[in-house]
Amino acid sequence: MVSADIIRTVVGILGNVIALGLFLSPVPTFYRIWKKGSVEQFSPVPYLATLLNCMFWVVYGLPLVHPGSTLVLTINGSGSFIELFYVFLFIFYSEGPRRLRVLLILLTEIAFVGAVALSVIEATPSYDRRSLIIGILCVFFGTMMYAAPLSVMKLVIQTKSVEYMPLFLSVASFLNGACWTTYALIRFDLFITIPNSLGVLFAVAQLVLYAVYYKSTRRQIEARKSKAETSVVEVVVMEESNKICKATQNGSHPETQNT
Repeated sequence: MVSADIIRTVVGILGNVIALGLFLSPVPTFYRIWKKGSVEQFSPVPYLATLLNCMFWVVYGLPLVHPGSTLVLTINGSGSFIELFYVFLFIFYSEGPRRLRVLLILLTEIAFVGAVALSVIEATPSYDRRSLIIGILCVFFGTMMYAAPLSVMKLVIQTKSVEYMPLFLSVASFLNGACWTTYALIRFDLFITIPNSLGVLFAVAQLVLYAVYYKSTRRQIEARKSKAETSVVEVVVMEESNKICKATQNGSHPETQNT
């Protein structure tokens, strides 16, 4: 019979794969930002929140804090690097006060995590105590990470459009939350269970919104394209009209000007 530890390890490895998919899911969004040279109405909050969450889970997975958490350490270390890259891109393609605000938040997060990690490791002698303190912080910031898209959900409801709420991110959040909740329940870990089970609920809410507003989003995009095409036609017609007017004023027809 397969032991619970083996099952938990397999689920943890699967969780690493899905979590990597979660971290890479914003790639289409940042490809669009890079292509347009602007962050448009995209929010930096989900990426800043995910980075903060990953950094705290890295601290939680350290052998000095919670021994035997290699899978937690590896995936969140990778996640920290990926999310840091996204935040740098966001800063690069932002402008003015928004760029400065995101940069200050980033620096504050790094300083905060570093200060907490050093303080807990230096001042707390036992593993259990260190795990408790960092675990509580992980629950709080893990919940913040999953709740971060709530600001985007508000925008979705106001605009009746899911254009700025990437579907891949919502699906990956759901799968990641479900997998890590299962991992935590096999050998019960309250600190992993709470944020990831909440993550499942938040992701379901996002997917419901996506289903509700998908059609209206398509209509808005098509209307915008149609308006843009109409504007182009109007410009061309105006240019042609100007040519005809100038040709008339010069006493010649535009088709015979070059003969």
